[in-house]
Amino acid sequence: MNPTPIPFRHEPQTPARRRALRILTALAGSGLLAACAGPEVRDYAAERPLLDLRQYFNGTVDAWGVFTDRSGKVVKRFTVVMNCSWSGPPGAETGVLDENFTYSDGTQDRRIWTLKRQPDGRYTGTAGDVVGEAAGQEKGNAFRWGYTLKLPVDGRIIEVQFDDWMYLMGDKVMLNKAKMSKFGVGLGE
Repeated sequence: MNPTPIPFRHEPQTPARRRALRILTALAGSGLLAACAGPEVRDYAAERPLLDLRQYFNGTVDAWGVFTDRSGKVVKRFTVVMNCSWSGPPGAETGVLDENFTYSDGTQDRRIWTLKRQPDGRYTGTAGDVVGEAAGQEKGNAFRWGYTLKLPVDGRIIEVQFDDWMYLMGDKVMLNKAKMSKFGVGLGE
């Protein structure tokens, strides 16, 4: 027994239908764009405790972390001991963050950041394995830091982008979440 085909009925496109279709398409597109938009550092301006990088990154700072791949699997664990200091006139200080990493596989790494505070409260930074200049800003309890890092992988160097967020939780506790990507594709956190 063959089912009887249902005839396709084509309705002519009227100007009102075309306009409605354009409006629906525009709304759907703007909804997709809004869903892709991420948080901005200004979203945290009212959050407390108030972060001051010069106060938090001063003296010796200990840190612990994990690196996860795209699936969320922990690939490496690490500890960091940072020796931090600042100098220069108020509002235009220069900071040195000497980071010493020890990874769970026994490897070690060192990155020495030179940070410069800008008059508007933004920061720029350089390090030996950073391409160009990093840029960041603090607002409220948050600091957002973006940079491109030269990363050794299987005997060669690849350049990856970091979107690095720090949130001050208390006087001596800060949470850090960094996303690593290449060509806009997420590689891990």
